[in-house]
Amino acid sequence: MKKIHKAFTLIEMVIVLFIISLLLLIMIPNLVAQKNHAEDRSQEAFITTIKTQKELYSDNEGKIPSLGELEKEKYITQKQYEKAQKIDELK
Repeated sequence: MKKIHKAFTLIEMVIVLFIISLLLLIMIPNLVAQKNHAEDRSQEAFITTIKTQKELYSDNEGKIPSLGELEKEKYITQKQYEKAQKIDELK
């Protein structure tokens, strides 16, 4: 008696791999675009946070503080201070 093995043929496997590669070609550019969009939104939120902290500080003291003063008075953290120094819009 012969045993019958059920398996995929080579053509079926090639077709499946082709479909998977097409899906990846479609998805990867969208993932990169979404990542860039998320980074931009995060940067905008960070800038808004620093500007808000400057406004809160200026309400108390009556002057616009520097980033160093905000960090010294604990309005922002050390990491936020370092990140804000890299952004031209906040200087």
